[in-house]
Amino acid sequence: MSDPPLVLLHGLWDTPRLFARLETALLERHPQLEIYAPHLPHRLGAVPIRELAAQLAVLLDARFGPEMPLDLFGFSMGGVVARTWLQEQGGHRRTRRFICLGSPQQGTLAAQLVPRPLLAGIADMKIGSRLLRQLRRDGALLRGLECHSFFTPTDLTVMPGWRAVLPVGSRRALPVLTHRQLITHPRAISRLVDVLLAG
Repeated sequence: MSDPPLVLLHGLWDTPRLFARLETALLERHPQLEIYAPHLPHRLGAVPIRELAAQLAVLLDARFGPEMPLDLFGFSMGGVVARTWLQEQGGHRRTRRFICLGSPQQGTLAAQLVPRPLLAGIADMKIGSRLLRQLRRDGALLRGLECHSFFTPTDLTVMPGWRAVLPVGSRRALPVLTHRQLITHPRAISRLVDVLLAG
């Protein structure tokens, strides 16, 4: 049986080009893997995360139909968008594996002073935001999935770094120093590929 398609979701201020190194490493080991990295314009953080998750739902249904099983990977804000799709758009019913990387699933101090009327998407990542509280209350929907969280303790984007974890599944620190190195450093890429391609 072939592996399900892998969906890669970028973070704030990023585009799918962010995943070039990861995609190369994945396809070197699994040339038949279907990878889809949609572009979700965040407008510098002004678009609310729920709106981005709704856009993601439309894109995934258009690409794969409403029932095809998927694996899901989210970097940074993309991991919160992915989780919102999983829990609020019914994505948990078709997802096998969910991996988040440097994703402020428990909020980040870096967003605390951001005004919601100007930058709603960033404000959704505040510690204790309404969105994150709702996702935590509905967290049981993730228990049927294979979930993994990767982070670095020295992250200055998700502060403190240990907040970049889901309430379920494995939690692993990667041997890098910065938020950006989580998705660019060869040591991080190697460990991510191992998990993404695990049988």
